Amino acid sequence: MTTSPITASLDRVPDQVGYLVMTEDGAVMASSGELENDEAAAGVIMKMVDVALRLQTGTDKQEPFKRLSVIYDEHMYMVTISNQKIYVSKRTNEHHEPITV
Repeated sequence: MTTSPITASLDRVPDQVGYLVMTEDGAVMASSGELENDEAAAGVIMKMVDVALRLQTGTDKQEPFKRLSVIYDEHMYMVTISNQKIYVSKRTNEHHEPITV
């Protein structure tokens, strides 16, 4: 399997079980693992990104948010916007026992 420059860094994300790379209009450019060809997940994530952009507050609305995290008990989605692309990494959510000192 050939790694493109778009996905080279995504392949190195720790605890990753899948990824999506989408254009700003939601078209899937690349996918892998549990998110491979998952158009339904891409659609839901695009809706969340759209809502986050509309809810953005502050004085400079020209600059979109940088990251969005959706965290569940067993996994999480990390969404980053960069260079007119939306990068989504699905990662396992490791549960760590508290450390007693």
